Amino acid sequence: MPDPSKDLELLTPAEMGEADRLTIAAGTPGPVLMEAAGLAVADEAARLARSRGRIVVLCGPGNNGGDGFVAARQLAARAYPVSVGLLGSREALAGDAAWAAGRYAGEVLPARQADLEGAACVVDALFGAGLARDIDGEARAVVERINAYRRAGGRVLAVDIPSGIDGATGRVRGVAVEASASVTFFRLKPGHLLEPGRSQCGAIRLADIGIPASVLAQIAPRAFVNAPALWRDALPRLDYRAHKYTRGAALVLSGPAHHTGAARLAARAALRAGAGIVGVASPPDSVAVNAAHLTAVMVHPFSGASGFEALLADPRRRAVALGPGAGVGPETRKLVGAALTHPADGRTIVLDADALTSFSGEADRLATLIGRGGHAVVMTPHEGEFVRLFSAAGGIRADDDKLARARAAAWLTGAVVVLKGSDSVVAAPDGRAAIGWDLPPTLATAGSGDVLTGIVAGLAAKGVAPFEAAAAAVWLHGAAARAFGPGLISEDLPDTLPKVLARL
Repeated sequence: MPDPSKDLELLTPAEMGEADRLTIAAGTPGPVLMEAAGLAVADEAARLARSRGRIVVLCGPGNNGGDGFVAARQLAARAYPVSVGLLGSREALAGDAAWAAGRYAGEVLPARQADLEGAACVVDALFGAGLARDIDGEARAVVERINAYRRAGGRVLAVDIPSGIDGATGRVRGVAVEASASVTFFRLKPGHLLEPGRSQCGAIRLADIGIPASVLAQIAPRAFVNAPALWRDALPRLDYRAHKYTRGAALVLSGPAHHTGAARLAARAALRAGAGIVGVASPPDSVAVNAAHLTAVMVHPFSGASGFEALLADPRRRAVALGPGAGVGPETRKLVGAALTHPADGRTIVLDADALTSFSGEADRLATLIGRGGHAVVMTPHEGEFVRLFSAAGGIRADDDKLARARAAAWLTGAVVVLKGSDSVVAAPDGRAAIGWDLPPTLATAGSGDVLTGIVAGLAAKGVAPFEAAAAAVWLHGAAARAFGPGLISEDLPDTLPKVLARL
C-alpha cells in the first residue's frame, strides 16, 4: 500500500489528466512519463511472477496500453519470455501509445488470441481509470478470460486500476478485472479505495514517475486518504494546566432500560478518546441499570425534553451524542431538536442510529433544525440509515456513488457526514472528503457503530473540529480493531484505544 503519511491526495481521473498536462507543459515530454510508468509496471510484474516464467501483457488502445508496451519491452530486455496481446490494431494507436508500441520489437497478437495458460503473470494494460463506458464485446471476453486465469490461481497485475473499474467511483463498468495487485502513478484515485474497486485492486503500489507534487496546488484536490497525517495536528496535547473540563465534557443520551448498552458503549469510547468527563443522560427507567454498570462515566437523570434541556444548559458540555439505543419515534425527535437548537457556542452534536432513523424521509426538516441552531453536527449513518434518512431528499440519487452521496448529504444538511462501511467516507459541507482504506472486517460486529459515535464525541469535546474529529475517529476505530485482532467484540474497542493513541 502507498505511504499514507505523505501521499494523502486522491485525484479523480480528470484531475490526474490535469497533473499529466501540467507536467508536460512544464517541460517533461509525455514519452518520459510513459517510460517511467512502464518501468514501474515491469518491476512489479517481475516481482509478482516470482520466476522466469512467461509474462503476458494485454494492451488496450490508449495510454494504458502504451504503459503495457513499455513494460513488455523492459521485461524482454531482462530475458523474460513475453507475449503481447493488443485490443484493436497497431495502426489505430496514436500519440504516446503509438510511440511505445513502435519501440516494442516483438510479436503482437490480437488480445483474444493471447495464450494465458501457464503464464507466470498476466499484465492488464487494457483500460485505465478514465474508462468512459461499460466494457462489452471483445473487450469483455478478454476481461473474462483474465478473470478465469486469476480464479485458477494465476497472478494478475493491473496497470493504474483494474480494467472496468471506474477510477472516480470504484464501480464496475460492465465487467472488471480481478487483480492480484495494481500499480498506479503519482496519487491514488477514489476508485482505488471505494468498493468494489478496492477489493478488485489487490495490493496497491504507488509509483513515482516524475510528476512533481507542486502540480497539486493548481489542481486543489478535495478528497484524501483518511490517515493520521490528515488530522494529527488537530488533536490537542495535554499540558500541566489540564483538568477534566479543559479536556472536554461530553454527554451521551441513553435509551430506556432495555436499550442502555449502546449509550454506555458510546460513553466509554468518548472517555477513552480523551474527554475529561462524560455523562449519560438517563430517562427515569434507565437510571438504575446505568448506575449499576457505570463507574468513571456519570449518570444524569432527566425526564422529557424539558429535563434534557436542563442538562444541555451546562455550557461545559462541548459535545452531545444522540442515537445509540435511544429508540425511534417522536420522543427522540424532540430530544434531537432540543440538542440542535439549545444555545451553546462551539458545541458539537453527534447524531447516529435512532436519532437519524427518527427523521426517516425528513432530511430537509433535520437540515432546518441544524441550520437554526448553528451547532457543528456530525452524522454517522450506515447505508441503511442513510437511505432511510435521505430517501426523499432532492439532489441525492440512490444510484450515485458513495463519495457523491456523502458529499451531497453534507451539503444538504450542513453536517459532516460519515457514511460508514469498509470504505467509510467522511464528507464535509465544503466538499472535503476522506476515504478509509484499511478498515478491518472485524468491525462488523454489534455495537461497533456506537463506539465510533463515542469516539467522535470524545474528540469533539476536546475541541477537535468536526471534519477532523470524524476522520480521526474513523481511523482510530479501525486501528483499534486491527490492534485487538480476531475475536473482537464492540466492548474491546474502547479499551484498545489507549494503545493506538500512544502510537500516535
